[in-house]
Amino acid sequence: MPALGGQAPDFELANQYGEPVRLSSFRGGNVVLVFYPFAFSGICTGELCELRDNLALFEATDATVLAVSVDSKFSLRAYAAQEGYTFDLLADFWPHGGVARAYGVFDADSGMAQRGTFIIDAAGVIRYSVVNPRGQARDLQEYRAALAGLGRD
Repeated sequence: MPALGGQAPDFELANQYGEPVRLSSFRGGNVVLVFYPFAFSGICTGELCELRDNLALFEATDATVLAVSVDSKFSLRAYAAQEGYTFDLLADFWPHGGVARAYGVFDADSGMAQRGTFIIDAAGVIRYSVVNPRGQARDLQEYRAALAGLGRD
């Protein structure tokens, strides 16, 4: 897993529309990189809907939400349409879980990403990370606190 205070591993993945999204293209702004196991699953849907419903929190701190799973872009497009997600859902489909592996959150036994979040500052440095155990949702208030701390260094 990349260390706090270290550079976030760069990557390029297709979003739900098949458009390439490169992490380094967001330099100059903050990024909330959210790995989740699978589209259409219960806890994941709850977490992403909470992000959707609180996008103003992220926008207020110049943060872009990027959500990553091992699903295909086709599944992610249907998922985004069903749930009304306006942020990018990125397909870490092939090589299967390659970006999740780079961030140390790929569970090879189950073939999915763990619930890991990395908040990356405008310079591409990881300022916050959390990995929750299977079955445990992440806390939006922790994101709020981490985002509030950006720029205080």
